[in-house]
Amino acid sequence: MSALLEARGVRKTYQGGDNQPVEVLTGVDLSVRRGELVAIVGASGAGKSTLLHLLGALDRPTAGDVQLDGVSYTALEETARDRLRNRHIGFVFQFHHLLREFTALENVMMPLLIAGWTPAKARGRAEELLAQVDLAGRMTHRPGALSGGEQQRCAVARALVHDPRLLLADEPSGNLDFANSVRVHDLLLSMVRSFETALVVVTHNRALAERADRILVLDGGRLQDLPASPVAR
Repeated sequence: MSALLEARGVRKTYQGGDNQPVEVLTGVDLSVRRGELVAIVGASGAGKSTLLHLLGALDRPTAGDVQLDGVSYTALEETARDRLRNRHIGFVFQFHHLLREFTALENVMMPLLIAGWTPAKARGRAEELLAQVDLAGRMTHRPGALSGGEQQRCAVARALVHDPRLLLADEPSGNLDFANSVRVHDLLLSMVRSFETALVVVTHNRALAERADRILVLDGGRLQDLPASPVAR
């Protein structure tokens, strides 16, 4: 099966506080197929979130290229990159980033309205997704009236509402207790399988990583297969 997401020779360098370059990613190669779940693990500060931002077209690499379904990010102007990100990529972060002045329903509708859907069509699709994440009775509640687990499930619905080709998750359960973490993990994996969406998840959670099809370690600015020893996890 051909790759949906490909990164080749991706490097990222920042300017340090002493004005010296700091190379966070030194040449990342990654290939992810449709419907595949890939977990990326590594030490804090290894550059995992930086890599996820590059894969999601939220930032540009210093060198190298990322492609989604054969479309190169570097070949796109800013407006086209925004359109690709809005229509084909979903994001779930450790902190849900819901808009607090809007209801759960309005939050999930937002990506569709930005993409040009009619309010009626966006509402119907958002209601469908919220029901799938067991929030049918909480649609009119604002984030402040939802529990942490409910807020993250709402964020999952928002990420998947436009049926993205690629879902990127950065510590999706890092701010939740054990029971809610398990529920969010179950939800993410079942919905990704159902949608046949590729999922790349950055996590320190061993239980979540072990449910992926592949586990990769980001170390020294490069990705490598997880060593055989489970201690590395």
